[in-house]
Amino acid sequence: MTQHCDFLVIGGGIAGISAASQLAEHAKTIVLEMEEVIGHHSTGRSAAIFIRNYGNAVIRALNAASEPTLMNPQGICDSTVLSLRGLLMLAEEGKEDQLETFEEDAVGLETRSAEQALEMVPILDPDKVSSALYEPNAFDIDVDRLFQGYARLLKSRGGEIVLSAPATTIERVNDLWQVTTPKGVFTAPVLINAAGAWADKIAELAGVATIGLTPKRRTAAILPLPEGVDSSNWPLFEGAAEPFYAKPEAGKLLVSPVDADPVEPHDAFVDDMVLAEGLYRFENAVNFPVTRVEHSWAGLRSFVDDRSPVVGFAPDADGFFWLAAQGGYGIQTSPALSRLTADLCLNRPPELPEEIVAALSPHRFT
Repeated sequence: MTQHCDFLVIGGGIAGISAASQLAEHAKTIVLEMEEVIGHHSTGRSAAIFIRNYGNAVIRALNAASEPTLMNPQGICDSTVLSLRGLLMLAEEGKEDQLETFEEDAVGLETRSAEQALEMVPILDPDKVSSALYEPNAFDIDVDRLFQGYARLLKSRGGEIVLSAPATTIERVNDLWQVTTPKGVFTAPVLINAAGAWADKIAELAGVATIGLTPKRRTAAILPLPEGVDSSNWPLFEGAAEPFYAKPEAGKLLVSPVDADPVEPHDAFVDDMVLAEGLYRFENAVNFPVTRVEHSWAGLRSFVDDRSPVVGFAPDADGFFWLAAQGGYGIQTSPALSRLTADLCLNRPPELPEEIVAALSPHRFT
């Protein structure tokens, strides 16, 4: 059986589902997801934090454009998906210059003394903290509410999600993209490649030039806190010299070694040595031993060389649209990137500034 639509999206993560929800208001839209559920890979494994000063200049512009929607996701959710958390970046004695990279081009940062940092996060080892930077406007994101809100919006607008439908062949036939899957054949004049870590693989299958996408593993674990310790009001905190980050999570701590090891696209799993090394760095920064890991997982964050997303029509293939390379910023930039995708696909003037649209375009690789 062959199904035809106006926009065919490959990938049921936050990028594909949010973009499809915007397109479905105006045209017939179908999402193909290779797994049995949507959001199985990077979307479902996010650390769920919004940091305005996170990423390069392009990412920060996308953060700023996305924040109003995350704060007031009208039509997506019934209330904000953000809750105030704060971010504390720690420096050790003699290594204060390592905060400079984070501080460059940032807005709204505040300096904190070692004493103030210890008041904010009492489990820190006082011998390992010399000074800190604090970003007050960092927020936890309720990823599940946001993601499921986009999925409901897509369906309410007549959009369709087809599960267990990996692309086996992709061809351009009579000015239509034709994608064969175990669930049937799907055709559309526009094919949107929102396949996350697999985006270059989809391009290869379609005979389109790849963008040099590199998936990188990111690991996290849940640790119990010492008895009687209340972390609910702590900020996310991270080490500038010895990389790790930690944030409160339902009375416990989510800790990541901030790993970024290049890997092939796959259903990511934890490298025990990488996790152990990261937990060692964390343990050296706090005043209690790590005795137990309650749960651990890994996800993939995919980048191109300039570390900006790739959004726009491919220069070498009619109707092939890239929505890829979001790195670790896919959740917090999804409102801006989904609107940009709809603007470009529907031939509307983009809301984003012209220079940001150009910085995201796949034409930059030519």
